[in-house]
Amino acid sequence: MGIISWIIFGLIAGILAKWIMPGRENSGFILTIVLGIIGAVVGGYISTIFGFGKVDGFNFGSFMVAVIGAIVVLYVYRKIRS
Repeated sequence: MGIISWIIFGLIAGILAKWIMPGRENSGFILTIVLGIIGAVVGGYISTIFGFGKVDGFNFGSFMVAVIGAIVVLYVYRKIRS
């Protein structure tokens, strides 16, 4: 996927992760994109280790892996920040 696709994919995954895991957070647009992109990478890595697949394009499986990874990254970010 191209860099623009990763940014859009990361933004959507980051927004959904924040929506699924609400909390008091004043993070901006850029942090949401970074959260989603890192979440996609982390989710892809974890799902590959467990044999579930990987993030390989704009499809539902990749999207779910990215959102779950973004939730994990958001949880770790909040624990480190507090």
